[in-house]
This record gives sequence, structure tokens and C-alpha cells, in this order.
Amino acid sequence: MFYKRLIVLLLLVGIISYCVIYFTVDINTFRNLLDFQPWSVGAALCSVLIGLFLDGLRLVHLVRLSGEKITPLQAARVVFGNYFLALLTPGFSGGAVAQLMFLRHADIPMGKAAVIVVVRTIVSIMFLFVCMPFILLKDAGVLPWISNELLLWFSIIAITIIVFIVWAMVSGTFDKVAVVIARKISLKKGRRFMSFYRDNKKAILLLASAPGEMFKIFIISGLSLFALYGVVPFLLLGLGTHVDWVLVMGRMIFLNLFLYFSPTPGGSGIAEGGFVLLFKTIAPNGTVGVVAVGWRLFAEYLPFVVGFYYSIKSFGRGFLGKSFSKNK
Repeated sequence: MFYKRLIVLLLLVGIISYCVIYFTVDINTFRNLLDFQPWSVGAALCSVLIGLFLDGLRLVHLVRLSGEKITPLQAARVVFGNYFLALLTPGFSGGAVAQLMFLRHADIPMGKAAVIVVVRTIVSIMFLFVCMPFILLKDAGVLPWISNELLLWFSIIAITIIVFIVWAMVSGTFDKVAVVIARKISLKKGRRFMSFYRDNKKAILLLASAPGEMFKIFIISGLSLFALYGVVPFLLLGLGTHVDWVLVMGRMIFLNLFLYFSPTPGGSGIAEGGFVLLFKTIAPNGTVGVVAVGWRLFAEYLPFVVGFYYSIKSFGRGFLGKSFSKNK
């Protein structure tokens, strides 16, 4: 099962990368590529490494907040393992399974491990949502066919809903609602829903238990995401492009927030297509596809390879079959 998915993913990535570059190449492409500065490749790689380091640092803080301990090497395995299975599953869902298994391998109790994984996801999404209003006020052309006013209202409503959900879970207001919903559906689905609700409530309670520490984790999460998205402006600078950092980082935040809900494995196809749509007016003529593939290579595929290595080394090949069966 795993090897079939891996082969399909590699073929999918190869085909998508080829198509993206092929259909965005024009006569200026090769001339621009000759101007590509080697230092920008090194800067992009360093940016990714900093982002991954901060992601691991965030995990160490979260584990410590839960009352457990984890070594830097164990944290690195969790971070890279997340990239590995996330790229093989729709909506990056396999990443949660990988994180759970590596946290258990680090002797973190399952209950706390589940809460830590949920908190990591919640904090990242919250940071992106908080950034959206500022992005929409700065960038007038994110999506040409949708007005920024509509997107801004959507962002404000989404943030308001998140704040309300946090309050409702902390106060216990949603407890009875969750029970009613669970009783309305089948027994099996009801149990899954209640398990999902309990994990999220525990995560919210952990967030609320230490506001100062969680604010620190929130800031580290943002810096980590900025570093990972920094690959794109460095690659653009390497092509001799004038870069508006606020504009570029804003569009990367918009794209990556959308990718959390992508139905394709690791956002394949949607990530590249969305990148071309958002950056075709920013990147030099004919090079947007090259930058799109470069971004995915540095920020996703290289960590994927490291995660594959850690997964096999830590769990053996049997880990692959178990992880996919759990992800169904």
C-alpha cells in the first residue's frame, strides 16, 4: 500500500512539476535562469533550516508545557516525520499520525501526544488567520474575481468563530452540544466525534492554561512559518526580481492557509497551480513555474526525504503499513 502511494506521489509530483514549468515557460525563461544567483539557493536552504529548527523548538516548548520532556533529536524526528506522511495523504492528514507515532516513540503518553499534535495545528492555523486581515489591507489583487472586502469580512468572521469556539470549550458550553450531535449520528461516528471533540478541548485548555507560554509558542510558530515561506522571495531575488517582501509573504500565507484544506496528497497540483495564479504578476516572465517547483522542492520534498529516512530507521518498514491503516 505504501509503496504504491509513494510511486503514485513521485509520478504525480514529476508530472505536475513538468506541466507547471512547461506551461509557464516563455522565451525569457532561459535568459532569466542564467541570471539565477547561486547565493539565493543557499539562502533558500538556510531559510528552510531555520524554519524547521523553530518548528522543533516550538515542539520542545509544547512538550515541556504538557509536563513531559523531549530531546532535540526526538523533536527533529517528529517534525520531519510530519512532512513525510503529510505529503502522502490528502489534506496533510497523515502528518498527525506520524507525529503521534514519533511522540509515542519518545515516551510521551498517547493522550498528551494527541493534544500536542492538535495544538501544533491550531496554533499554525490561528497565526495564518490572524495575519489575513493585514494582508488583505495591503494587497489589492490576491484573487482578482473576489473583492478584498469580501475576503476581509470572511477572515474577520473566521477569527470571531475561532475565538467563540475557544471560549465555548473553555467554559464547557459546547459539552452538551457535542453530546447531542454524537447521539444524532451512528454509534461508531459518534464515538469518533466525541474523541475528536475531547482531544480538541484538551488542546484548547492547554492553550488557555499558560497564556504567557502559549504567546511565546504562537510567536515561534509565526517565525517558523515566515522562515519556511522565505524560500520564495530568496528565489525571486536570485532571478534579479525586485521583491516586495510584505506582498510576497502575504500571498504565501494566503496560499498555505488554503492548502490546509487541500483534498490532494500534500496539496500536490493545488499548491503549484495556486502559486502560479498568485505569483504570475510578481515573478519574471516565464519563471513562475520554476520558482513554484523550487519552493516545493526546498520547503516540502527535502524534509520529506529526511522524514522517510527517520521513519524507516526508527520503526522499520512495518511502520509504513501501520501508519496508513491508522490514517484510513
